[in-house]
Amino acid sequence: MMMGKRFAKWMLSVTLLCLVACGGLRYSHLDPAATEFHPKRIVIFPIDTGTYEEARIPMEQIVPGVLAEKKWFSEITDPGSLHRQIAANEELRKAMTDYLAKLQTLNYSDAALSRKIGELTRSDAILLVSVDYWNYTVEKDKNLAKVSIGLKLIDVASGKIMWRAGHQLSESYVLFKPELAKVAQNVLREMAAQMPH
Repeated sequence: MMMGKRFAKWMLSVTLLCLVACGGLRYSHLDPAATEFHPKRIVIFPIDTGTYEEARIPMEQIVPGVLAEKKWFSEITDPGSLHRQIAANEELRKAMTDYLAKLQTLNYSDAALSRKIGELTRSDAILLVSVDYWNYTVEKDKNLAKVSIGLKLIDVASGKIMWRAGHQLSESYVLFKPELAKVAQNVLREMAAQMPH
């Protein structure tokens, strides 16, 4: 009888967790001009993993994979391909360095630099990805695999941030830790469903 109550309580907590996690994105802001924004070629900048460097390799595969599933883009330049372009092209390296410096220090998306990046990478949009959380944690006596991701979609022609969003999911576990990469894939799938295209 006691085991049945524990199982019922566990199932209820898993159901509640799913309900909380599936209730929409943590935040999402769409620029009014985004209704006319339909990029066909997208470049994914190197992933900003913050203190979670272990997330880099899985995220560099997951992000382009989730976008490819949507079949919205004729060309997706993943971070690895972009890195090779940067290594071979000083002009692109400088444009990206300057662009990111202005974006991070001044919160300013420079239109001239974004256009230059668009020309050099043959892309219509830039996708910036940040990993805000990638860890196993304990909250209220529950073991959780938790991933939080931020995205910014930028129109290279205007430099406008057309869409910015943040989302997180937590998956509870008892004995076996879920793969954080799988949690991240679910986070990105939910985010991609609301991405302008």
